[in-house]
Amino acid sequence: MKPLKKEDIKQEVFDLYDAYAHNKLERRDFVQKLSLYAVGGLTVPSLMSFLMPDYENTYLVDKNNPDLDSSFITYNSAKGGGKIKALLSKPKSAEEKLPGIVVVHENRGLNPYIEDTARRAALAGFITIAPDALSPLGGYPGNDDEGRAMQKTRDRNEMLEDFIAAFEYLKNHEDCNGKIGVVGFCFGGWISNMMAVKVPDLKAAVPFYGGQPTEGLENINAPLMLQYAGLDERVNAGWAAYEKALNELDKENVAYFYPEVHHGFHNTSTPRYDEPAAELAWSRTITFFREKLK
Repeated sequence: MKPLKKEDIKQEVFDLYDAYAHNKLERRDFVQKLSLYAVGGLTVPSLMSFLMPDYENTYLVDKNNPDLDSSFITYNSAKGGGKIKALLSKPKSAEEKLPGIVVVHENRGLNPYIEDTARRAALAGFITIAPDALSPLGGYPGNDDEGRAMQKTRDRNEMLEDFIAAFEYLKNHEDCNGKIGVVGFCFGGWISNMMAVKVPDLKAAVPFYGGQPTEGLENINAPLMLQYAGLDERVNAGWAAYEKALNELDKENVAYFYPEVHHGFHNTSTPRYDEPAAELAWSRTITFFREKLK
């Protein structure tokens, strides 16, 4: 059997995976529903194998890149989960203080894809911090299924405090110039939106396919760049009202919709990844941060 390609998979299968990845389907129900699409040579195991993340073969930045200082630190989140583990990364060549970026994971803890993204942002000339909101529970467990189950047990507003505390840690770091943005994906997109609401000194926010806040928008000071997947009906449904409110409040914002790509299109580790859209979105993100954090 030839290796599966994204084009071989029906949209309904991606919709099922989205529901599963966002805790709307239990694994048993996901597998059962997936069996309806196991026809014509496709098997449930082959579909499962295709849909699940592949971290080992999808890194964009070598974990031991000689141009990076990248290591794990622990900071305190007094209003959140207490001691939080995070990956702190910066370019070795930096001779001056750097602008900072908080990198926020999805709904499964600090997995290898988010670590890779944080290192990639650091190589672009920033000091980055990528916290693990699963730290109070022992940290990312090594697989996304357990990570999702663990993160589901934490209060999301308490986790928001963990990322706000990461902002404060970075702001006070000796290698940071105090100008800080945030980028986040899925759950991290919601966190990015909420940090724009909650953190007056935030200089820029880039939520990727993140849920939109409905209150406190008058408090937003940070310019927003919002990245959305064209096929992501679930998240996109909230954009019109958010856009209207932002514009009525004269809040700086720009939104990009990437046609015919799935929620999670920036995530290199799953078949939802769309390289052209992901590269364009990332290029826009880095350009935005360079402009707003200078």
